[in-house]
Amino acid sequence: MSLRPTVETRRAQPTLEGAGVHLHRAFGFQDPSELDPFLLFDDFRNDVPEHYQRGFPWHPHRGIETITYVLEGTVDHGDSLGNVGSLGAGDVQWMTAGSGILHQEMPKGNAAGQMHGFQLWANLPSSLKMTAPHYQDVKGTDIPEVIDDDGTRVKVIVGEFWGRTGPVDGIAAEPQYLDIFVPAGVKKTFRIDTYRRAFAYVFHGAGVFADASQPAGVLLEKEIAGQEVNIRDLSGDRTLVRFGTGDEVTVQAGPEGIRFLLISGAPIREPVAWHGPIVMNTREEILQAVTELRNGTFIRAD
Repeated sequence: MSLRPTVETRRAQPTLEGAGVHLHRAFGFQDPSELDPFLLFDDFRNDVPEHYQRGFPWHPHRGIETITYVLEGTVDHGDSLGNVGSLGAGDVQWMTAGSGILHQEMPKGNAAGQMHGFQLWANLPSSLKMTAPHYQDVKGTDIPEVIDDDGTRVKVIVGEFWGRTGPVDGIAAEPQYLDIFVPAGVKKTFRIDTYRRAFAYVFHGAGVFADASQPAGVLLEKEIAGQEVNIRDLSGDRTLVRFGTGDEVTVQAGPEGIRFLLISGAPIREPVAWHGPIVMNTREEILQAVTELRNGTFIRAD
């Protein structure tokens, strides 16, 4: 067994998307090889309805898959194929845009006005970019949860873990998508296929993603007030942790415990050309998609 080192830790950045939704972006629109096959990850969490209720009106997707996981509130969705539905707390939607789809996503808060969810974009290989669009909608009650003796809880959304299999399948990136909670002070190791790219996204509590015996933080070099200093740091709320190669990830939970998504997938290793939510392999394919959007032929007939 080999422990995956933490090669980068960074905070998600405030971003405006859609019709004015305030969210935090952990990664997106940078070097696509960094977390291949994943392209973008957004944390749309807000307690102020005015900051999310305008939502994400009609917009196109082509060449990718989008994974939406809702924790609080609901997301109403509809598309150009006539599909409509609503994702509630704990629900997941995996949308394969394939050859092209127009859809909208409109978030609504819970009784307290809170809205929280995540959206991940996964690339499609060239052989599947023009496949027929389809959805997989999964209710939270259908997502298996495994509870270990030490109180660690793992929801298996996609892939196999601890003898359980997530309900979403047939995904090109062959991903593993886990929602993990590790109690305060517990040190836990999780297996990940050596050949997958992997990252964690912390959204509650804090911890150390290293082989540390105490949750005192790892020694990091950071720039503070223009000076490079070494400090001990815990990875906390809205932190992305990117891992190197290996087949295990170890986390030492801090005093409040830690809850995070652990996501991995098989890299595609193909050229990436993108124009917002349209992701192809060449500039010519992007220009073709834009032309089709303008002349009304973007949506392909069955």
